[in-house]
Amino acid sequence: MLIDNKVSGFLVFENESVFRALEKINANKCRVVFVVAEGGKLTGSFSDGDFRRWVTSQDEIDLAKDVSIAMNENVSFCNVNDKREVIESQFSGVVDVIPLVDDNLKLVAVAFKNKTGIKIGEHVISEDGPVFIIAEIGNNHNGDLDLAKQLVDLAADANVDCAKFQMRNMDALYKSGEESDASADLGVQYTMDLLNKFQLTNEELIEIFDYCKSKGMVPLCTPWDLESLMILEDYGMQAYKVASADLTNHEFLESLAATGKPLICSTGMSTEAEIKKSVDLLKAKGSEFILLHCNSTYPAPLKDVNLEYLKRLKTIAGGVIGYSGHERGISIPVAATALGAKVIEKHFTIDKTMEGNDHKVSLLPDELSMMVSMIREVEQGLGLEEERVLSQGEMINREVLAKSLIVNRDIEEGTVITRDMVDIKSPGQGLQPCYIEQLIGVKVSRSMKADDYFFESDLAEGRVSAREYSFNRPFGIPVRYHDYYELSSKSNFDFIEFHLSYQDMNIQVDEFFDAKQDIGFAVHSPELFSGDHIMDLASGDEVYRERSIQELSRVCDVTRELKSIFSSTEKPVIVTNVGGFSKDGFLKESERQGLYDRVADALQRVNSDGVEVIIQTMPPFPWHFGGQSHHNLFVDADEISEFCEKYGFRVCFDVSHSMMACNYYHWNLIDFTRKIGKYVAHLHIVDAKGVDGEGVQIGKGDVDFSELSQVLDECSPGIQFIPEVWQGHKNSGEGFWDALEYLEDKL
Repeated sequence: MLIDNKVSGFLVFENESVFRALEKINANKCRVVFVVAEGGKLTGSFSDGDFRRWVTSQDEIDLAKDVSIAMNENVSFCNVNDKREVIESQFSGVVDVIPLVDDNLKLVAVAFKNKTGIKIGEHVISEDGPVFIIAEIGNNHNGDLDLAKQLVDLAADANVDCAKFQMRNMDALYKSGEESDASADLGVQYTMDLLNKFQLTNEELIEIFDYCKSKGMVPLCTPWDLESLMILEDYGMQAYKVASADLTNHEFLESLAATGKPLICSTGMSTEAEIKKSVDLLKAKGSEFILLHCNSTYPAPLKDVNLEYLKRLKTIAGGVIGYSGHERGISIPVAATALGAKVIEKHFTIDKTMEGNDHKVSLLPDELSMMVSMIREVEQGLGLEEERVLSQGEMINREVLAKSLIVNRDIEEGTVITRDMVDIKSPGQGLQPCYIEQLIGVKVSRSMKADDYFFESDLAEGRVSAREYSFNRPFGIPVRYHDYYELSSKSNFDFIEFHLSYQDMNIQVDEFFDAKQDIGFAVHSPELFSGDHIMDLASGDEVYRERSIQELSRVCDVTRELKSIFSSTEKPVIVTNVGGFSKDGFLKESERQGLYDRVADALQRVNSDGVEVIIQTMPPFPWHFGGQSHHNLFVDADEISEFCEKYGFRVCFDVSHSMMACNYYHWNLIDFTRKIGKYVAHLHIVDAKGVDGEGVQIGKGDVDFSELSQVLDECSPGIQFIPEVWQGHKNSGEGFWDALEYLEDKL
């Protein structure tokens, strides 16, 4: 059995179509998907058999119908914390995939009866899992326990998963024991000399295994003889690394297999026929094993590495494979990752000139760190073999760069669209041009003016319209100046939130609005200003930071001007992304405090008389106009609370941003909300997907809004909110009306 925490390929929402569910079944190749309601709560399953039963009961087949009408509501499931034997008892001849839920019945993992994968410690090595990276320390400690611990520390700093050592009983291993063999070849004499000088004692090795665990790494060891294996078994080693030299030692392989522990086997120095014989033996013994492609030359010439053999080795193994490298540099293991290696092993040292054959083919600490970083980048880039989904950055750029279908004349509701009524023009904020044939012949359900966009809802029957809503807290929607009059008149809003662009900052407010407006307001400061200036009050460049302060001061001036028009709001809030981002990675916690102090200092220099600057909670990976950054400030709930308490500021709680932060750092959104609740002055209510799926339509992502509503009533009662659905303003606010319909019985 294998448990996998990646559930995206097995999850469909109740209101997704039968067709979409079938697409997922086809992609995951497991004949089943699991149906969830809001927040991911498990409500049913949908299998090939369910589809057949549903089809045969229908007079007319409509694959666009919600999958919930065809699902099996009596789905079997287990709690993710159940014991392994409890989960395994749910499998049967026809059930080989079991959904696992948390205490709130949210789908959090999937258990597979027959899926290939091996668990070592807390790591699952599988086709869909992350690469298991081993720092091979071996004997590069040169018999020095302190050096061994230093190497472990450096390996932990490099974020490897495992540190590996070797244990030998020289008397059991060599025919001459520890004594020098005058008849041996020079290579054997050299090796025996090194081993006699540079081994750690068994007690020291056990101490270093415990030290690895204290650093959060899995300790592994290669036993070279039965006596060493027995010592490691008594210790409780979780798995074993099998040296290339022992792959053809079938009696020893049988002893290793008899432990029942997973085996990671290097294949260097073995012919393919020998590899196959060893695989047959391991399979016959029921052993869990992983084969590592390897060339046992020190260093291995690049021409002899032959990474293409990984594909052939995978067929021989019939499961997960990896790579153990003895070549110079880091490019080969990174390439092996791209070719499917799920275990990477490389030797590691602090000095390549030290005595010993392994040092010269080992990586230095900075090289090991670079290799780990590059492997993680490559595996992120590889993704999964499933249906292509647009990233948030692509959607942003598609809006700007692509083309849309637009109407080229004024038409009335009920008009049937003909080809001559439609033009294709930029930007890409409407229906994509590939849908033009579907659009022709459609009877539109709204009147349109020349240059209006067509939208996906124009292809569907019925659309959600605005109406009056009822909430237990003030509510509004985000608007721009240009659509204020159209959108603000559609419902009983308590306030509206002006999202300013840097060009909007130049509009004369008293000339744009023809009279005083009887509605409240808030302002969202621009992030981007002319000349590609992204606001950053934490910047270390004083000239850049000074301009950010000046731009925020201008936003305060504009907000005070708006107060003369929207006089019912005594002290409007200004939602601000204050900066603190970096391009290539996150800052350490020790580096962040200074940036918080710089933000506080900058805000003190802004004239905020009559307005309140509030700081937006941020995601780990913000999208800055089509490109992704790393955000360091106002991401962590404890840091947010500390800042607000220390400097007296309040925040805009952006649920989407903070949900993504919780997903990335494995925090709980409800706990997050409780920590910052008393500092919240304004709410952006919106959903999120994963770690960078921002502004998702409410109810389509990871947020449990029923649970969130309860804690908001407890911690932030009466705080105003807007549904900040990405592009919700399009098609006369269609996305906002969908969101408010969903939220009305929750907030």
